[in-house]
Amino acid sequence: MMQTTYSKGVYYWLLAGCVLIFTMVVIGGITRLTQSGLSMTDWRPVTGMLPPMSDTAWQVEFSKYKQSPEFQKLNYHFELEDFKSIFWWEYIHRLLGRLIGMVFFFPFVAFAFMGQLKNGLLKRCLLILALGGAQGLLGWYMVKSGLVDKPYVSHYRLAAHLMLALLTMVVTFWTALQVRFHDYKKSLVLSNQLKAYALVGGFIGLIVLQLVYGAFVAGLKAGHVYNTFPKMGDVWIAESVTAMSPWIKNFFEGLAGVQFIHRWLGMALLVIAMVLGGYAFRTDQLRNQQKYGIYVMLAFVLVQVTLGIFTLIYNVPVSLGVIHQAMAVFVLLSAVYALFSLRSPVQVREKIVQAERVSTLKV
Repeated sequence: MMQTTYSKGVYYWLLAGCVLIFTMVVIGGITRLTQSGLSMTDWRPVTGMLPPMSDTAWQVEFSKYKQSPEFQKLNYHFELEDFKSIFWWEYIHRLLGRLIGMVFFFPFVAFAFMGQLKNGLLKRCLLILALGGAQGLLGWYMVKSGLVDKPYVSHYRLAAHLMLALLTMVVTFWTALQVRFHDYKKSLVLSNQLKAYALVGGFIGLIVLQLVYGAFVAGLKAGHVYNTFPKMGDVWIAESVTAMSPWIKNFFEGLAGVQFIHRWLGMALLVIAMVLGGYAFRTDQLRNQQKYGIYVMLAFVLVQVTLGIFTLIYNVPVSLGVIHQAMAVFVLLSAVYALFSLRSPVQVREKIVQAERVSTLKV
């Protein structure tokens, strides 16, 4: 059971965590798009907090990078200044990860000591801390895949890294909503809202699948092929979509196949979001707050699909690529909020039952 009083401190702490994770995702996108992710070839969670502070320290870092596959196969022409230009984004990314850990851990200890994290809330916050720790380990596991023999990270590990970050954000956001609307501690789905709840829940499942394929597209750099829409060049389905053998491999490791899934999953999400928006507009079974949640979700999906098309057509410029990834987070969180809003506190059901009894007595 979640706590029964609304703690503003805990609420704003959790929201601050969401903002920091969002910033981390955006900087992660910049790191990937600027090809900076493999510039730091070791992982020092404590001693690596400070950047190189002297010319000698910079030369040491650069010499480590020279031993990496990325330098030897792609960036062999780099001088020290070139290395610095990619080093800083990865350094900021890792530094922010440490900051997020401190922002979560120290207030957690303080709130727990003051007795503001009771029962289910304490367990939920412990889960968030565990997810954050796992994210750091998974991030290094991802980077290691690009330091062995290939100058790029595994797109499977990249997808796992992104999805764990988003899972941490969703758990944090949902917990923040439960703290803010503490009367939802025993929340339930009313029968007249069950259809919308199931549709939004299924919609979130498709968003997750689309996010995975977005990570596949990013990891494989599949956004740099077939930069036309809606067709792939002059055809609807390019031959290369099914060129690999076995056939199923195309949709996990083939550039054209992965892009094909990603572009049409996006269109499917748009259609479903429009159906949900139409349902919310027509029905009288939802409260205004619940309808607005669905409308906001639809608006974000419309913007995201538009951004995706332009990102593809313009061959994934860094600016559009980063905005596209950031908007994906807003799509996910808006859907999570819509789902949360469809849950009603017990008091709502009690009022509905009382109204029905009064109506029956009058008849």
